[in-house]
Amino acid sequence: QVQLVESGGGLVQAGGSLRLSCAASGRAFGSYARGWFRQAPGKEREFVAAITGSGGTSYYGDSVKGRFSISRDNAQNTVYLQMNSLKPEDTAVYYCAVTPLGYGFTSDQTYRYWGQGTQVTVSS
Repeated sequence: QVQLVESGGGLVQAGGSLRLSCAASGRAFGSYARGWFRQAPGKEREFVAAITGSGGTSYYGDSVKGRFSISRDNAQNTVYLQMNSLKPEDTAVYYCAVTPLGYGFTSDQTYRYWGQGTQVTVSS
């Protein structure tokens, strides 16, 4: 049974940093693209970042470019999201996801497996 477990969320002041992790179990996802999405209360789920299976290419949502960085460790079956210069508008539940497809990384419809999410709260 495939399971994605996010960790690393919490409360941080504006300007601070957090590092999210998403550990996968039940299947090796070394060749699969992996992504991060977030959803704030009353808002639609938003694309944050994605990384290809090889880790050679990354994609970012406009609102996080230059502040967030996605990386992966295929040996650990884990993907990370380093979040710097956090803003109150980054407050959301952050979800990691996995897709077997080689395109459409910014769309949540592309992803097959999802974690339960981790809360990130940025205070002003």
